[in-house]
Amino acid sequence: MTISREAFASYDPGTSSSPAGPVPPTTDAVPSRRPKRRRANKRRSTPLTIAMLAVLAYFLLPLFWLLVASTKSSQDLFNSFGLWFSEAPQLLTNIKNTFAQDGGVFTHWLLNTLVYAVVSSVGAALIAAAGGYGFAKFRFRGDRAAFNLVLGAVMVPTTALAIPTYLLFAEMGLVNTPWAIILPSLVNPFGLYLMRVYAEDAIPDSFLEAARIDGAGEARIFFRIGLRLLGPGLVTVLLFTLVATWNNYFLPLIMLNDPDLYPITVGLSSWAAQAQNGGAGAGSDMIALVVTGSLISVLPLVVAFLMLQRYWQSGLATGGVKQ
Repeated sequence: MTISREAFASYDPGTSSSPAGPVPPTTDAVPSRRPKRRRANKRRSTPLTIAMLAVLAYFLLPLFWLLVASTKSSQDLFNSFGLWFSEAPQLLTNIKNTFAQDGGVFTHWLLNTLVYAVVSSVGAALIAAAGGYGFAKFRFRGDRAAFNLVLGAVMVPTTALAIPTYLLFAEMGLVNTPWAIILPSLVNPFGLYLMRVYAEDAIPDSFLEAARIDGAGEARIFFRIGLRLLGPGLVTVLLFTLVATWNNYFLPLIMLNDPDLYPITVGLSSWAAQAQNGGAGAGSDMIALVVTGSLISVLPLVVAFLMLQRYWQSGLATGGVKQ
């Protein structure tokens, strides 16, 4: 209850310890008003919407065609509309025939690709994290020149290094071995650059100084503190390397001669060559197997992105804003 000015003026503290009568409530109190929320003006741009829909169709239409084509036989692939299902879908039959073709070699190719991609992505992510952490948190002679060299390596296409890498590995006796695919994939200049930018903001220097005061060594600081704070960026580099190694075609093509070592890209290419050479004979049935195998090869990447997209998005955002 609020005391008015008249009641406060008539109050005598010497005669009474409290006002004689009830104090009338004041009438000039200002009521509290809540600020009204302004509605955000959402502007919609028709050209921008059309452009986004065109980009969305550019990326989704090939996947939709691949899904539709995987349900068709080789005859329906050429006799029916490409962007819609046939009258007799046979997706399960195509998947069964794909895994049973040539004694189940497709399963072997899928496992080879999984091993190449997982080992390469994990190793490349760890190497990029260590290198980016070193460039971000340590100063040494020639650090800027070394980092500029890394930036220059980002601009070099991997196909330009394939032949020199083959000649080098041939001298070392590593051709036609899994290491011929794994070792080149461990080098990721863009991943090192990304981890360097990310580590500058993700790892406070005060954490490192406190750990050094407590007696922790540099290796222990990196593995116990640095890697945990670099987790989102680490997952981002891992995803990039996973996709690049999974879709790698040219390097395995020139490095591997044994079909048992083929990844899924080179294996499906060999099936496609058999389908073209078969013409209208039995080889033409392999066209449906190539399409179905392509669909199956995409699914692990989709699952990986759906499982790790939360870390991937935060890894791209962090490091791009200065605090």
